[in-house]
Formats: sequence, C-alpha cells, structure tokens
Amino acid sequence: MYGTGAARPPIQRNSLREQIADALREEMMAGRLAAGRNFTVKEIADLYGVSATPAREAMVDLAAQGLLRTEHHRGFTVPAFTWRDFVEIFEARTLLTDSAMRRLTAHPARGSGSYDWSRMPSLRRRADAAARASRQGQLDVLVGCDLRFWQEAAALLGNARIADYLGWLRVQSWMFAAPYLRQVGDLGGVCWDRHGDLVDRIEARDLSGAHRVVNDYNLFTLELLGRLAGEETDEVPVAALLRAPVAGASEPGPQAAAPAPAVPAAPAAVAEEATRVPPPRSVPPGRFGRPVRPSGPVPGRTSPS
Repeated sequence: MYGTGAARPPIQRNSLREQIADALREEMMAGRLAAGRNFTVKEIADLYGVSATPAREAMVDLAAQGLLRTEHHRGFTVPAFTWRDFVEIFEARTLLTDSAMRRLTAHPARGSGSYDWSRMPSLRRRADAAARASRQGQLDVLVGCDLRFWQEAAALLGNARIADYLGWLRVQSWMFAAPYLRQVGDLGGVCWDRHGDLVDRIEARDLSGAHRVVNDYNLFTLELLGRLAGEETDEVPVAALLRAPVAGASEPGPQAAAPAPAVPAAPAAVAEEATRVPPPRSVPPGRFGRPVRPSGPVPGRTSPS
C-alpha cells in the first residue's frame, strides 16, 4: 500500500477508549471504585461525556483483563480480591521479578533487549513523585505515580512482556490494598518510599543492590498488608525467598528499610466470596502506566492537598 520510504500516517494508540480504561483502572486501584460497585455503560459514558461505544469498549477491555466482572443485564462490577487472591498475585509477581533480576544480574549484557539509560531522568522524576506522595500519605496520587514508576523501572529487565505482566499484577495488588489503606487514619510514612534508593542502585549499575531493594520492597508490602488484613505472612512461601541474601549485594546500609510503623488491623476482608482472576487475554505493550486524560470528572477524586 505504501512504497519504500513513503510516509505512513501516525498510529494513535492513546484513544478515547484507552483513556477511559486507564481512568477507571486508577479509580479501582485507589479504592474509589470499591469492590462490589456495579455500573452500566451509560453511567460511565455520561460520567466522561462520551458516547456509549468507547465506554463499552473500555469496560470490555478491563473485563478481559480480569479487572471488571461482567454481570448479565446489570453491566459491570468491580471484583473483590481476598487474601488468598492477593497471596497468589503477590507470589506470581515476586517469583517473576526475582527470576528476571537474577538473570539480569548474571548476564547483564544478554537478554531480549538492552536498558535505555537515557530514561534515567524520567525514572528519577517518577521516583521523586512516588516517594513524596507516599511520605505525605496521598493515596490518590500515589497509586498512579507508583504504577508508572515501576512500569518504567521494569524496562531494566529488557523484556516488554514481563514488564506488562508485572504491571497487570501490580494493578490487582493495589485493588486489594487500597480499601485497607483507606481505613488507616494517617497514611504519612506508612507506605514504601524507597523509590529513590532503587534509582540510585540502577544509576550505579549495581544490579545486585537493585535486586536487594526490590526484594525489600516486596517483603515490606507483604508484611504491611498482612497486618492490615489481620493475616499471617510466615506461611507465604516466597517470604523466605525475599529474606534470603542476594548474591553480590552489599549489606544494607543507611538506606535499608526502617521497620514499618505500627498500623491498626483493618476489619476482615472486603468481600467473602473469592474471585478467581484469569490471565489477561491481551495486554499490549505500554498498556499499564499511560497518563490519564479523561474528558470529565473522576468519581470521588479531590485535588491533592
């Protein structure tokens, strides 16, 4: 259709359909669209001031990824994740990350691609934004900043499929965590905020050290959510893997994670019924972490203080 060297029309990937899906995804991650919430295509179309077609397509996309549940004649419902769901999600995320980091540490010059070091300034900015939101307890801001930081950091693995799959798992982790975090009075200093430490390790090409920081982050997440949900974490098999020494990593220094502050246990699970989450049917590269530009107000969102 096009001759050699002929200009091709640009492909617009960030469509209205994708923007709506991204906005709804962040609403669910932040717990503003709570588990069990049901809504119709018309409600979402009216909310964002769009026609029914892109709204329906966005919701079908999210349902295909297991992030919404289709209800016959009732539209769509936000699924509820139990502790058992979270443990499975967390184990998948941990094992995938640990394996990829070990491969990268052992063979940093090999793999399906090489890390683009020109992205470091952007990664640093994202780290600063995520850490600041965490320290200030701004959950509504943190969920988006944290997701985009880890999506960009995952490029270090040199495998777009792993990065996108990790992003999909992280979305579900936030969907489980947000309702518990919202029950904590003051979130300042409660969530992990060592994003900058990880960037320091990456800039220093200290892959073993970066691996250790990532393991510390995962262990911090598991223990925090275990306290909030009133669940034991000692029986989670990957906890031992996260506590084990990383080959080549230096001993934790001043940047080591401090003990997490005491957090009151939240009431037990958001829903009684477990929801089995299927793997995504299709998750195009960059699906997670795209900036949200909805054309209307987002339900329940307030401007960060």
